[in-house]
Amino acid sequence: MLDQYRTVRREASAEIVIKKSRFIGHVLPVESEEEAVAFIERIKKEHWSATHNCSAYVVGERDQFQKQSDDGEPSGTAGKPILEVIKQQGLKNTAVVVTRYFGGIMLGAGGLVRAYTDATVAGLAAAEPVTLALFREVRVEIDYTWHGKVENELRGRGTRMGDTVFTDKVTLTCWPRDNEAAAFIEWMTDLTQGQAVIASGDAHYKEA
Repeated sequence: MLDQYRTVRREASAEIVIKKSRFIGHVLPVESEEEAVAFIERIKKEHWSATHNCSAYVVGERDQFQKQSDDGEPSGTAGKPILEVIKQQGLKNTAVVVTRYFGGIMLGAGGLVRAYTDATVAGLAAAEPVTLALFREVRVEIDYTWHGKVENELRGRGTRMGDTVFTDKVTLTCWPRDNEAAAFIEWMTDLTQGQAVIASGDAHYKEA
């Protein structure tokens, strides 16, 4: 798994108008090629009366799944520009559909490339590009006598924290970066003089 990568935070859309043609950039963060294809089909159904629904996506740790579609626009004027914007922004696991409602004025090949590029940029901005990093859950069980010291040290270290559960012991849920988890556990063991019960959990992507 990657230590971190850039994608978009949420599904979003943005519209621009060029010479009376409406271009709507729809964007979705996706986890698989199947999810990207399903999103494209959904937008096509929602905008069935549009002149074109052009699309592109980049999926996979190594960007191994990439596809583009001009959906009837002149070859290379729609799908390719959409894909290029995704790649230029360094985004992974991102699908984009640009819907066009023709306004009656021809734009020419260069005008189409610019329009689909601008609509993609607008859609991605609305979806808010974000860096996700891999964090690992580490649960630390300590006696109450350690709570204040450990919490202060965690705050000073800038450790991302989850829930704290109070029973006969205190259980802190910590989220160090995955590549720092082993060092974190060693540090916590030393800090508590070996008295903490530490359990490592699963790794998840979270906003860096």
